[in-house]
Amino acid sequence: MSVQTFIPEQSITLTPSAIRHMVSEVAKKDGANAVRIAVKPSGCSGYMYEMELVDAPQANDITIKVADDLTLYVDQESLPVLQGTELDYVKQGLNAILQFRNPNATSECGCGESFSVTK
Repeated sequence: MSVQTFIPEQSITLTPSAIRHMVSEVAKKDGANAVRIAVKPSGCSGYMYEMELVDAPQANDITIKVADDLTLYVDQESLPVLQGTELDYVKQGLNAILQFRNPNATSECGCGESFSVTK
C-alpha cells in the first residue's frame, strides 16, 4: 500500500454551474446547509457516487468550503477514489445532470450508475 497526501481543497472541484445548482438544491431543503459526497461499493462496475443534502458532517468527513454559500463534506475514506474529480452541471436539451469527471475511473457500466477504478 502506498502513502498518499490529500489536499482537501484539491480533491474535488466544481464548475460555476455545479455550484449554482447545488446552492439552489441546498436552499430548497429545510435544515440542509451543505452537500455530502461519498462513494460506496455498488452497481455492476464497483463503485457508485452518493450525494445527499445534510445539515452536519459525519465523523470521518473532510470539510471543503467551495464558495461563500456552499460547503461540501467529503467522506475521508472516499478521497482516494474522488481525488481530482470535477463536478459539472450539464444541460443537454431538456435534460440536466450533475456529471462527475473522475480521472480515477477506468470504466463505467452501460447504465452510467457505477464505475470502477484500478487500485
